[in-house]
Amino acid sequence: MTTGLRVFVLAMGVCCAGVTQAQVAVIVNAKSPTASMTADQVANIFLGKSNTLPSGASAMALDQPESAAVREQFYTKVTGKQAAQVKAAWSRLVFSGKATPPKEMASSAEVKKFVAANPDAIGYIEKSAVDGTVKAVLTVD
Repeated sequence: MTTGLRVFVLAMGVCCAGVTQAQVAVIVNAKSPTASMTADQVANIFLGKSNTLPSGASAMALDQPESAAVREQFYTKVTGKQAAQVKAAWSRLVFSGKATPPKEMASSAEVKKFVAANPDAIGYIEKSAVDGTVKAVLTVD
């Protein structure tokens, strides 16, 4: 391998590693009394084990599309499971009639817009997309 090619491959690795290491923020409505949440609290909501926010309000969980990189990162870091494992778990819950899966939105922008308009909504987006319309209650690397 030539030196120029090695430098290019190294640069691409650094570039791509930065993209996949983006932080994920769990967000709620800016007016929510919930100030912070633990990964376990968030995981319980997104795995169908709980449907309430720490404030006691019903949680309306929002999911990203299956193709979104942030979805895989969120489930891996927060629940310790791959997105496919979570999907299989939800299939069992839905089949048994025990729970309704998170509502899938088209993008992080859609998740943020929905959370900003609904006090009981909870979702996750790239941390860089968080602004004053929503409140980050958990951030994972």
